Amino acid sequence: MLDLKAASPLAQALLARRGGDLRIDAGAVERLGGQCLQVLLSARATWEADGHAFRIGPMSDQMVASLDLFGVGPAAFQFQEDISA
Repeated sequence: MLDLKAASPLAQALLARRGGDLRIDAGAVERLGGQCLQVLLSARATWEADGHAFRIGPMSDQMVASLDLFGVGPAAFQFQEDISA
């Protein structure tokens, strides 16, 4: 559940990984709230500005549906898709 309570811990966890390429597995996400979406969009922009790859995938169907409801497609989280596995 990426809801309001998860936003601050998510932001802290992402900041701890700043400085290198990042791939997030969102295959088990059941709900995506607006605050966590903002955190993820900010992280994506930060990684891009830093010149590092940022990717979320795989994504659960629920996460994709939530992104669609917010008007943000999954492609927004595919910056530099060439991250090694």
